[in-house]
Amino acid sequence: MAQRNTWQRERVRDALADARGFVSAQTLHAELRQANTGIGLATVYRALAGLAAAGDADSLQSPEGEALYRACTTQGHHHHLICRSCGLTVEIEAKDVEQWAKRTANLHGFRDAEHVVDIFGLCAACANRLDAERNTERDAAATGGTGK
Repeated sequence: MAQRNTWQRERVRDALADARGFVSAQTLHAELRQANTGIGLATVYRALAGLAAAGDADSLQSPEGEALYRACTTQGHHHHLICRSCGLTVEIEAKDVEQWAKRTANLHGFRDAEHVVDIFGLCAACANRLDAERNTERDAAATGGTGK
């Protein structure tokens, strides 16, 4: 069943397009509430589910199990690299994963198999920032916190 294009759905679509990386429905709802849109949380959930079903939004589960969404920039099946710190998301092609998934399904007698692969890590900027923080803490511990 196709979802109607309402002004609420369009506001959710616009807010999702403005978001950096993947966001939860609750986060998006808080932003829409702050903008005094009057859009309820249930409407945000329905709109996000509809956008994901139509291929207009990517959906994934965070490592904590929460559903996250982002505006889709690539049509068709794809995978993501996602920074656990800042949320930076890079869409990637993963031919090896596609071949492995098909082989594994066939090996076990499965047909029409589907899969989801998202890789969580730290982007270069966040990794560099974390390394710098650790080095500062290590240097402070080595000098007894005096900085000398």
